[in-house]
Amino acid sequence: MNAGTFALTGATPLFERPLRCGQNRFPSRERYEAAFRGIFARQYYNNNGPLHEQLEARLQKFFGVRHAICTSNAMLGLMITADALQLRGKVIVPAFTHPGTILSLAWAGLETVWCDVDARTHQIDAERAAALLDNDTAAILAVNTWGGACDVVNLQRTADAHGIRLYFDSAHAFGCVADQGRIGGFGDAEVFSFHADMILGAGDGGCITTNDDLVALRARSIRPSYGLAQPASIVRVANARLSEAQAAIALMNLDDFPAHQIHNRTLRAVYAGGLAGIPGLTLYDPVGIRESNWQHLVVMVDEAAYGLSRDRLIELLAAENVCATRGFASGIHPDAERHFPNAARLYATCLELPLGAQVTSEAVGCICELLARAQRFAVNLREHYGH
Repeated sequence: MNAGTFALTGATPLFERPLRCGQNRFPSRERYEAAFRGIFARQYYNNNGPLHEQLEARLQKFFGVRHAICTSNAMLGLMITADALQLRGKVIVPAFTHPGTILSLAWAGLETVWCDVDARTHQIDAERAAALLDNDTAAILAVNTWGGACDVVNLQRTADAHGIRLYFDSAHAFGCVADQGRIGGFGDAEVFSFHADMILGAGDGGCITTNDDLVALRARSIRPSYGLAQPASIVRVANARLSEAQAAIALMNLDDFPAHQIHNRTLRAVYAGGLAGIPGLTLYDPVGIRESNWQHLVVMVDEAAYGLSRDRLIELLAAENVCATRGFASGIHPDAERHFPNAARLYATCLELPLGAQVTSEAVGCICELLARAQRFAVNLREHYGH
Protein backbone atom coordinates (compact mmCIF):
# COMPACT_ATOMS: atom_id res chain seq x y z
CA MET A 1 0.00 0.00 0.00
CA ASN A 2 1.34 3.43 -0.92
CA ALA A 3 0.25 6.98 -1.52
CA GLY A 4 -1.33 5.91 -4.80
CA THR A 5 -4.22 4.34 -2.86
CA PHE A 6 -5.72 7.80 -2.30
CA ALA A 7 -8.12 9.53 -4.67
CA LEU A 8 -5.85 12.56 -4.50
CA THR A 9 -3.17 10.52 -6.28
CA GLY A 10 -5.44 8.79 -8.79
CA ALA A 11 -7.43 6.10 -6.98
CA THR A 12 -11.23 5.81 -6.95
CA PRO A 13 -12.83 8.04 -4.29
CA LEU A 14 -13.83 6.33 -1.06
CA PHE A 15 -17.45 7.52 -1.40
CA GLU A 16 -19.47 7.64 -4.61
CA ARG A 17 -21.35 10.79 -3.54
CA PRO A 18 -20.23 13.74 -1.42
CA LEU A 19 -20.67 13.18 2.32
CA ARG A 20 -21.28 16.61 3.81
CA CYS A 21 -21.07 18.20 7.23
CA GLY A 22 -24.26 19.46 8.82
CA GLN A 23 -27.30 17.69 10.20
CA ASN A 24 -29.46 18.06 7.03
CA ARG A 25 -32.48 16.49 8.72
CA PHE A 26 -35.73 16.65 6.77
CA PRO A 27 -38.95 14.72 7.43
CA SER A 28 -40.15 11.96 5.17
CA ARG A 29 -41.87 12.94 1.94
CA GLU A 30 -45.22 11.72 3.30
CA ARG A 31 -45.01 13.88 6.46
CA TYR A 32 -43.73 16.82 4.42
CA GLU A 33 -46.60 16.64 1.94
CA ALA A 34 -49.19 16.23 4.68
CA ALA A 35 -47.98 19.36 6.47
CA PHE A 36 -47.96 21.38 3.27
CA ARG A 37 -51.44 20.25 2.28
CA GLY A 38 -52.62 21.93 5.49
CA ILE A 39 -50.75 25.14 4.58
CA PHE A 40 -52.31 25.15 1.09
CA ALA A 41 -55.78 24.47 2.49
CA ARG A 42 -55.52 27.36 4.96
CA GLN A 43 -53.86 29.63 2.37
CA TYR A 44 -51.90 31.23 5.18
CA TYR A 45 -48.18 31.41 4.47
CA ASN A 46 -46.68 34.04 6.75
CA ASN A 47 -47.29 36.63 9.52
CA ASN A 48 -47.79 34.54 12.65
CA GLY A 49 -49.75 31.68 11.13
CA PRO A 50 -51.08 28.75 13.17
CA LEU A 51 -47.95 26.61 12.71
CA HIS A 52 -45.74 29.54 13.66
CA GLU A 53 -47.81 30.09 16.81
CA GLN A 54 -47.71 26.39 17.64
CA LEU A 55 -43.92 26.29 17.21
CA GLU A 56 -43.36 29.28 19.50
CA ALA A 57 -45.59 27.74 22.18
CA ARG A 58 -43.77 24.41 22.00
CA LEU A 59 -40.35 26.06 22.09
CA GLN A 60 -41.32 28.07 25.18
CA LYS A 61 -42.22 24.82 26.90
CA PHE A 62 -39.11 23.02 25.61
CA PHE A 63 -36.73 25.75 26.84
CA GLY A 64 -38.73 26.53 29.96
CA VAL A 65 -38.85 30.26 29.14
CA ARG A 66 -41.55 32.93 29.04
CA HIS A 67 -40.92 33.86 25.40
CA ALA A 68 -39.67 32.24 22.20
CA ILE A 69 -39.74 34.62 19.23
CA CYS A 70 -39.16 32.88 15.90
CA THR A 71 -37.18 34.59 13.12
CA SER A 72 -36.40 33.78 9.50
CA ASN A 73 -32.75 33.08 10.39
CA ALA A 74 -30.39 33.26 13.35
CA MET A 75 -28.35 36.26 12.21
CA LEU A 76 -31.51 38.34 12.01
CA GLY A 77 -32.33 37.00 15.46
CA LEU A 78 -29.02 38.34 16.77
CA MET A 79 -29.58 41.67 15.02
CA ILE A 80 -33.07 42.03 16.50
CA THR A 81 -31.83 41.03 19.96
CA ALA A 82 -29.15 43.74 19.95
CA ASP A 83 -31.80 46.36 19.18
CA ALA A 84 -34.35 44.86 21.60
CA LEU A 85 -31.74 45.12 24.39
CA GLN A 86 -31.24 48.78 23.35
CA LEU A 87 -27.47 48.40 23.29
CA ARG A 88 -25.20 51.38 22.62
CA GLY A 89 -21.41 51.35 22.64
CA LYS A 90 -19.13 48.32 22.91
CA VAL A 91 -19.95 44.62 22.96
CA ILE A 92 -17.41 42.00 23.99
CA VAL A 93 -17.44 38.89 21.76
CA PRO A 94 -15.21 35.81 21.44
CA ALA A 95 -12.48 36.05 18.83
CA PHE A 96 -13.39 32.51 17.70
CA THR A 97 -16.90 32.58 16.23
CA HIS A 98 -19.04 32.57 13.08
CA PRO A 99 -18.93 35.80 11.03
CA GLY A 100 -22.69 36.21 11.49
CA THR A 101 -22.16 36.88 15.19
CA ILE A 102 -20.03 39.90 14.32
CA LEU A 103 -22.18 41.11 11.43
CA SER A 104 -25.15 41.40 13.77
CA LEU A 105 -23.22 43.94 15.84
CA ALA A 106 -22.22 45.92 12.76
CA TRP A 107 -25.90 46.13 11.71
CA ALA A 108 -26.82 47.44 15.17
CA GLY A 109 -24.07 50.08 15.03
CA LEU A 110 -22.13 48.54 17.92
CA GLU A 111 -18.39 48.42 18.44
CA THR A 112 -16.88 44.95 18.55
CA VAL A 113 -14.37 44.23 21.33
CA TRP A 114 -12.61 40.92 20.71
CA CYS A 115 -11.87 38.54 23.56
CA ASP A 116 -9.67 35.45 23.25
CA VAL A 117 -11.14 32.04 24.01
CA ASP A 118 -9.97 29.28 26.30
CA ALA A 119 -7.65 26.95 24.38
CA ARG A 120 -9.21 23.81 25.86
CA THR A 121 -12.93 24.69 25.92
CA HIS A 122 -13.08 26.90 22.76
CA GLN A 123 -15.50 29.13 24.73
CA ILE A 124 -15.03 32.82 25.57
CA ASP A 125 -12.59 33.29 28.46
CA ALA A 126 -14.69 34.81 31.25
CA GLU A 127 -11.70 36.31 33.09
CA ARG A 128 -10.35 37.92 29.94
CA ALA A 129 -13.82 39.29 29.16
CA ALA A 130 -14.05 40.89 32.60
CA ALA A 131 -10.66 42.54 32.10
CA LEU A 132 -11.87 44.18 28.85
CA LEU A 133 -14.76 46.09 30.43
CA ASP A 134 -14.77 49.87 30.45
CA ASN A 135 -17.35 52.66 30.84
CA ASP A 136 -18.50 52.26 27.22
CA THR A 137 -19.17 48.50 27.44
CA ALA A 138 -22.86 47.73 26.90
CA ALA A 139 -22.89 43.94 26.80
CA ILE A 140 -21.12 40.63 26.49
CA LEU A 141 -22.25 38.47 23.57
CA ALA A 142 -21.01 34.97 24.39
CA VAL A 143 -21.15 32.01 21.99
CA ASN A 144 -22.01 28.47 23.08
CA THR A 145 -19.72 26.57 20.74
CA TRP A 146 -19.75 22.98 19.40
CA GLY A 147 -22.65 21.75 21.56
CA GLY A 148 -21.01 22.96 24.76
CA ALA A 149 -21.65 25.92 27.05
CA CYS A 150 -19.80 29.01 28.23
CA ASP A 151 -18.87 29.74 31.83
CA VAL A 152 -22.39 31.05 32.47
CA VAL A 153 -21.91 31.64 36.19
CA ASN A 154 -18.86 33.89 35.92
CA LEU A 155 -20.16 35.71 32.85
CA GLN A 156 -23.42 36.51 34.64
CA ARG A 157 -21.56 37.56 37.76
CA THR A 158 -19.47 39.99 35.69
CA ALA A 159 -22.54 41.38 33.89
CA ASP A 160 -24.43 41.89 37.16
CA ALA A 161 -21.47 43.53 38.88
CA HIS A 162 -21.06 46.09 36.09
CA GLY A 163 -24.71 46.61 35.14
CA ILE A 164 -24.32 45.41 31.55
CA ARG A 165 -26.32 43.03 29.38
CA LEU A 166 -25.36 39.40 28.75
CA TYR A 167 -26.76 37.47 25.80
CA PHE A 168 -25.80 34.35 23.90
CA ASP A 169 -25.37 33.12 20.35
CA SER A 170 -26.57 29.56 20.97
CA ALA A 171 -26.78 28.43 17.34
CA HIS A 172 -24.84 25.26 18.21
CA ALA A 173 -26.65 24.54 21.46
CA PHE A 174 -30.27 23.60 20.77
CA GLY A 175 -31.29 20.91 23.24
CA CYS A 176 -28.10 21.11 25.30
CA VAL A 177 -28.36 21.07 29.07
CA ALA A 178 -25.74 23.06 30.97
CA ASP A 179 -24.67 22.36 34.52
CA GLN A 180 -27.08 25.13 35.65
CA GLY A 181 -30.04 24.04 33.49
CA ARG A 182 -31.22 23.88 29.88
CA ILE A 183 -29.57 26.33 27.53
CA GLY A 184 -32.15 28.89 26.41
CA GLY A 185 -32.94 30.62 29.67
CA PHE A 186 -29.60 32.25 30.51
CA GLY A 187 -28.63 35.91 30.42
CA ASP A 188 -31.00 38.49 29.00
CA ALA A 189 -31.65 36.48 25.83
CA GLU A 190 -30.35 33.63 23.71
CA VAL A 191 -30.51 33.12 19.95
CA PHE A 192 -30.80 29.73 18.21
CA SER A 193 -30.44 28.67 14.59
CA PHE A 194 -32.78 26.46 12.58
CA HIS A 195 -30.42 26.31 9.59
CA ALA A 196 -30.31 22.94 7.84
CA ASP A 197 -26.88 22.34 9.39
CA MET A 198 -28.38 22.38 12.90
CA ILE A 199 -30.13 19.56 14.74
CA LEU A 200 -33.45 21.45 14.74
CA GLY A 201 -33.44 22.39 11.07
CA ALA A 202 -36.20 24.21 9.23
CA GLY A 203 -34.26 24.75 6.01
CA ASP A 204 -33.38 28.03 7.72
CA GLY A 205 -34.78 30.02 10.59
CA GLY A 206 -34.10 30.73 14.23
CA CYS A 207 -35.54 31.98 17.47
CA ILE A 208 -34.87 34.36 20.36
CA THR A 209 -35.55 33.12 23.88
CA THR A 210 -35.94 35.41 26.88
CA ASN A 211 -37.68 35.72 30.24
CA ASP A 212 -37.81 39.52 29.94
CA ASP A 213 -41.29 40.65 28.86
CA LEU A 214 -40.10 44.05 27.59
CA VAL A 215 -37.25 42.56 25.55
CA ALA A 216 -39.72 40.11 24.02
CA LEU A 217 -42.18 42.90 23.17
CA ARG A 218 -39.45 44.93 21.49
CA ALA A 219 -38.19 41.89 19.57
CA ARG A 220 -41.67 41.11 18.24
CA SER A 221 -42.12 44.76 17.27
CA ILE A 222 -38.83 44.80 15.38
CA ARG A 223 -39.47 41.48 13.63
CA PRO A 224 -42.39 42.64 13.01
CA SER A 225 -45.77 40.94 13.30
CA TYR A 226 -48.30 43.21 11.64
CA GLY A 227 -51.39 43.83 13.74
CA LEU A 228 -49.48 43.79 17.06
CA ALA A 229 -51.81 45.45 19.56
CA GLN A 230 -49.20 47.29 21.66
CA PRO A 231 -46.02 47.85 19.66
CA ALA A 232 -42.95 48.85 21.62
CA SER A 233 -40.84 51.92 20.92
CA ILE A 234 -38.23 50.69 18.43
CA VAL A 235 -35.43 52.12 16.30
CA ARG A 236 -36.10 50.16 13.10
CA VAL A 237 -37.87 47.14 11.64
CA ALA A 238 -36.29 43.98 10.22
CA ASN A 239 -38.70 41.80 8.26
CA ALA A 240 -37.64 38.51 9.85
CA ARG A 241 -40.84 36.53 10.22
CA LEU A 242 -40.69 32.73 10.04
CA SER A 243 -42.89 31.27 7.31
CA GLU A 244 -45.46 28.52 7.83
CA ALA A 245 -43.32 26.23 5.63
CA GLN A 246 -40.32 26.69 7.92
CA ALA A 247 -42.47 26.25 11.02
CA ALA A 248 -43.88 22.97 9.64
CA ILE A 249 -40.42 21.47 9.15
CA ALA A 250 -39.22 22.74 12.53
CA LEU A 251 -42.21 21.18 14.30
CA MET A 252 -41.54 17.79 12.72
CA ASN A 253 -37.85 17.95 13.59
CA LEU A 254 -38.76 18.96 17.14
CA ASP A 255 -40.84 15.77 17.34
CA ASP A 256 -37.82 13.82 16.09
CA PHE A 257 -35.20 15.60 18.21
CA PRO A 258 -34.60 12.74 20.70
CA ALA A 259 -33.95 10.26 17.88
CA HIS A 260 -31.65 12.68 16.08
CA GLN A 261 -29.71 13.33 19.29
CA ILE A 262 -29.24 9.57 19.83
CA HIS A 263 -28.07 9.14 16.23
CA ASN A 264 -25.48 11.89 16.66
CA ARG A 265 -24.28 10.37 19.93
CA THR A 266 -23.95 6.94 18.32
CA LEU A 267 -21.88 8.28 15.44
CA ARG A 268 -19.67 10.22 17.83
CA ALA A 269 -18.92 7.03 19.76
CA VAL A 270 -17.81 5.35 16.52
CA TYR A 271 -15.61 8.34 15.70
CA ALA A 272 -14.12 8.30 19.21
CA GLY A 273 -13.15 4.66 18.86
CA GLY A 274 -11.82 5.04 15.32
CA LEU A 275 -9.78 8.19 16.00
CA ALA A 276 -8.23 6.90 19.22
CA GLY A 277 -4.55 6.31 18.75
CA ILE A 278 -4.14 8.33 15.54
CA PRO A 279 -1.24 10.70 16.24
CA GLY A 280 -2.01 14.39 15.83
CA LEU A 281 -5.83 14.19 15.93
CA THR A 282 -7.59 15.33 19.12
CA LEU A 283 -11.36 14.92 19.38
CA TYR A 284 -13.12 17.94 20.91
CA ASP A 285 -15.32 17.17 23.92
CA PRO A 286 -18.17 19.64 24.66
CA VAL A 287 -17.68 21.34 28.03
CA GLY A 288 -19.93 22.95 30.63
CA ILE A 289 -22.85 20.65 29.85
CA ARG A 290 -24.60 17.62 31.28
CA GLU A 291 -26.16 16.76 27.92
CA SER A 292 -25.12 17.79 24.40
CA ASN A 293 -26.90 17.62 21.08
CA TRP A 294 -23.65 16.19 19.61
CA GLN A 295 -24.38 17.96 16.32
CA HIS A 296 -20.73 18.83 15.59
CA LEU A 297 -17.79 16.45 15.29
CA VAL A 298 -14.64 18.55 15.60
CA VAL A 299 -11.02 17.43 15.80
CA MET A 300 -7.88 19.52 16.17
CA VAL A 301 -5.07 18.66 13.77
CA ASP A 302 -1.48 18.89 15.07
CA GLU A 303 0.51 19.11 11.84
CA ALA A 304 3.81 18.10 13.45
CA ALA A 305 2.35 14.92 14.93
CA TYR A 306 -0.05 14.02 12.11
CA GLY A 307 2.27 14.80 9.25
CA LEU A 308 -0.17 16.93 7.26
CA SER A 309 -1.69 20.33 7.93
CA ARG A 310 -5.40 20.73 8.53
CA ASP A 311 -5.86 22.40 5.13
CA ARG A 312 -3.95 19.66 3.28
CA LEU A 313 -6.08 17.08 5.05
CA ILE A 314 -9.25 18.87 3.92
CA GLU A 315 -8.01 18.62 0.31
CA LEU A 316 -7.29 14.92 0.71
CA LEU A 317 -10.72 14.25 2.22
CA ALA A 318 -12.50 16.29 -0.46
CA ALA A 319 -10.95 14.09 -3.16
CA GLU A 320 -12.52 11.10 -1.38
CA ASN A 321 -15.93 12.88 -1.34
CA VAL A 322 -15.65 13.55 2.39
CA CYS A 323 -16.62 17.24 2.60
CA ALA A 324 -14.89 18.23 5.85
CA THR A 325 -14.79 21.92 6.75
CA ARG A 326 -12.66 24.36 8.72
CA GLY A 327 -15.40 24.91 11.30
CA PHE A 328 -15.44 28.71 11.56
CA ALA A 329 -14.05 30.78 8.71
CA SER A 330 -10.88 32.59 9.70
CA GLY A 331 -9.93 36.18 8.99
CA ILE A 332 -12.85 37.98 10.67
CA HIS A 333 -10.53 40.11 12.78
CA PRO A 334 -7.06 41.58 12.14
CA ASP A 335 -3.77 40.47 13.69
CA ALA A 336 -5.30 37.47 15.44
CA GLU A 337 -2.05 35.60 16.02
CA ARG A 338 -0.56 38.44 18.04
CA HIS A 339 -3.62 39.48 20.05
CA PHE A 340 -5.73 36.29 20.20
CA PRO A 341 -3.33 33.33 20.08
CA ASN A 342 -5.83 30.72 21.22
CA ALA A 343 -8.44 31.75 18.65
CA ALA A 344 -5.78 31.93 15.92
CA ARG A 345 -4.64 28.41 16.68
CA LEU A 346 -8.19 27.07 16.58
CA TYR A 347 -8.88 28.78 13.26
CA ALA A 348 -5.80 27.04 11.87
CA THR A 349 -6.33 23.55 13.33
CA CYS A 350 -10.06 22.80 13.77
CA LEU A 351 -11.51 20.25 11.37
CA GLU A 352 -15.21 19.41 11.27
CA LEU A 353 -16.08 15.94 9.97
CA PRO A 354 -19.44 14.75 8.57
CA LEU A 355 -22.05 13.80 11.16
CA GLY A 356 -25.79 13.92 10.61
CA ALA A 357 -28.65 12.44 8.62
CA GLN A 358 -26.50 11.44 5.65
CA VAL A 359 -23.92 9.62 7.77
CA THR A 360 -23.94 5.99 8.95
CA SER A 361 -21.73 4.17 11.43
CA GLU A 362 -20.18 2.29 8.50
CA ALA A 363 -19.30 5.56 6.78
CA VAL A 364 -17.69 6.87 9.98
CA GLY A 365 -15.61 3.70 10.22
CA CYS A 366 -14.38 4.24 6.65
CA ILE A 367 -13.52 7.90 7.36
CA CYS A 368 -11.52 6.95 10.46
CA GLU A 369 -9.61 4.28 8.54
CA LEU A 370 -8.86 6.84 5.83
CA LEU A 371 -7.55 9.33 8.41
CA ALA A 372 -5.35 6.65 9.96
CA ARG A 373 -3.98 5.62 6.56
CA ALA A 374 -3.30 9.23 5.58
CA GLN A 375 -1.24 9.67 8.75
CA ARG A 376 0.79 6.53 7.99
CA PHE A 377 1.52 7.73 4.47
CA ALA A 378 1.91 11.41 5.31
CA VAL A 379 5.49 11.47 3.97
CA ASN A 380 4.35 10.15 0.57
CA LEU A 381 1.47 12.59 0.50
CA ARG A 382 3.74 15.53 1.30
CA GLU A 383 5.88 14.53 -1.66
CA HIS A 384 2.75 14.54 -3.82
CA TYR A 385 1.83 18.03 -2.58
CA GLY A 386 5.40 19.14 -3.23
CA HIS A 387 5.11 18.16 -6.87
